Amino acid sequence: MSNEIIRLTQFSHGAGCGCKIAPQVLQTILQTQNNIETDHRLLVGNSTSDDAAVYALDAETAIISTTDFFMPIVDDAFTFGKIASANAISDVYAMGGKPILAIAILGWPIDKLPVALAQQVLEGSRAICKEAGIVLAGGHTIDSTEPIFGLSVNGMVQINHLKRNNTAKEGDILLLTKPIGVGILSTAQKRGVITTEDAVLFEQQMCVLNKVGADLGAIDGVHAMTDVTGFGLLGHLLEMVENSGLGATIFYNKIPIIEAAKTYLAQRIVPDATYRNWNSYSTKVAFDKGINVMEAFNILPDPQTNGGLLIAVAPNELQTVQTILQQHQIAYIQHIGVCVAQQEKPIFITNQ
Repeated sequence: MSNEIIRLTQFSHGAGCGCKIAPQVLQTILQTQNNIETDHRLLVGNSTSDDAAVYALDAETAIISTTDFFMPIVDDAFTFGKIASANAISDVYAMGGKPILAIAILGWPIDKLPVALAQQVLEGSRAICKEAGIVLAGGHTIDSTEPIFGLSVNGMVQINHLKRNNTAKEGDILLLTKPIGVGILSTAQKRGVITTEDAVLFEQQMCVLNKVGADLGAIDGVHAMTDVTGFGLLGHLLEMVENSGLGATIFYNKIPIIEAAKTYLAQRIVPDATYRNWNSYSTKVAFDKGINVMEAFNILPDPQTNGGLLIAVAPNELQTVQTILQQHQIAYIQHIGVCVAQQEKPIFITNQ
């Protein structure tokens, strides 16, 4: 095996955040008939499907706690460690906080894959943790049937800077900081048809930290924020607007899409999770005339891994937020939609 090129994606049935359980199934799993004790210091729990739990330490400061892990989305072990770590840390940034500590979660099929590859996964994780200004302080490992890696991450946030996914307001402008289409490209890689250029492009995107979220936390006009991951843009947008008691109009021609994703889509390369996502929320989406519904159906529910931040910002603070995005060298600063009053179908897709 030492002379063999090992493709990690061939040792797992899923890939990245596409491994997520479908939204409808997850709701069933989380249901309980037991009375759940409340703690007044728990500022954010799982009632709104937010990115992380938040617990007040005192009147001004809170700790953010999250975990995220998945099977390989790329073939290179070092890169897998980087992507999985950036994805887990993103939950802290999405709440407006700063990460302070990470613990590793590693499952490895030691009878199938060299342990040296697992060591490379951890090295990739350490590289991203260093970039985020934190240490990988420990972890837990198991012998598993498929390779699994991720982090448990803690962060800190000033309570008045805390951003949630259920506090958007009518009239808010919607921004997205990264293009979508990662799930399609990861499926192309898993099938062995992706070009080297496209592979480099999407791997680089998934390694980019969402650090800008910590700066956006200080902006009062940023009313809500979340990161786009396994449920796709539509799934996470639905969580935001429905939990805020709103709807949204999305301008399809303004959504940033990885151009190469359309090429593979034309070859009918679509991850299974796209269909699971769409089946979970298709009844809540309406399309205007002129939209390429077939393309949109395959792009908008596409599962992302370490996707961009979805931001709901007051119109009078839009320029401030766009300036901060530019300072972080984020190219995607144009709005993709607007939050509106509740409507029959929460999401309406149109062209501006």
